[in-house]
Amino acid sequence: MRTVLVVLFDDVQSLDVTGPVEVFHGAETASPGTYDIRTATLDGAPVRTSSGLTLVPDLALRDLAGGPAPHTLLVPGGQGTRRPAPELVAWLREHGPRARRLVSVCTGAILLAEAGLLDGRRATTHWAYCDKLARDHPEIEVDPDPIYVRDGRVSTSAGVTSGIDLALALVEEDLGRDTALTIARHLVVFLRRPGNQAQFSAQLAAQTAQRDPLREVQQWIIEHPEDDLSIESLAARARLSPRHFARAFQAETGTTPGRYVDRVRLERARRLLEDSADGVEEISRACGYGTPEAMRRAFAKALGTAPAEYRRRFRPVPADRTP
Repeated sequence: MRTVLVVLFDDVQSLDVTGPVEVFHGAETASPGTYDIRTATLDGAPVRTSSGLTLVPDLALRDLAGGPAPHTLLVPGGQGTRRPAPELVAWLREHGPRARRLVSVCTGAILLAEAGLLDGRRATTHWAYCDKLARDHPEIEVDPDPIYVRDGRVSTSAGVTSGIDLALALVEEDLGRDTALTIARHLVVFLRRPGNQAQFSAQLAAQTAQRDPLREVQQWIIEHPEDDLSIESLAARARLSPRHFARAFQAETGTTPGRYVDRVRLERARRLLEDSADGVEEISRACGYGTPEAMRRAFAKALGTAPAEYRRRFRPVPADRTP
């Protein structure tokens, strides 16, 4: 039996709590006796979430002193983390190191950081607060890109729904892939988002450029990843010199044209591996890699796996399979 203790506080984000809890509850339903899920506030009193819901905890954190440490201590995020209660931070500083596994969702990472539990570790949080986390806690290696990061016994995740992805990964670690797949199907989500998936897709990034010519070029890249996407070709499409185009593109999107092209091609290849029966060679041509070897190198660099292994692991279960 693994105890999952979820810390609650005023102005917590309700989905940061209920998303992971539903995953662990699903695992307990599928394999009874595997998880004991508890929620707790400092004094045992109900709290009001940022959306106005009232959550009634099972117990008080203050009453846990001297008791057995939880297997998984989960700290959600929400508006309440922007003004952390010193007593809650002190409790986490004292009791967090005792938990076998320490997990944060969204800005829950801020509470872990305030308690010194992320010092010397790699971590992430919601993209809108990564800069603040890095600025306030230079001792933490903040990675703003992935949806979750696992560094030893400590796992941190990005905004809201990424907490579900991380919880599924933890259940898979504990109980195996089949149980995690059963839960994912029941919750009508795909067990397909590895932790190193970016918080922003290329399609979202395409909305950040201010000038129409740059947005049009971004959209062209998304629609034609197999074409010539060299700086010279893209600059001509934007009616700019290559040097001016490269500078303007990075200034307005926060990334270079080459990195944007790499992201688009990788996303397209991943979707085709997940959603089509096309072979690796056909997909590599359709995505602009040219050869399966080039696509393999891109996958190894970005995801740490080969295309064939990625397809085996992250392709959704067929629609006719029932939970």
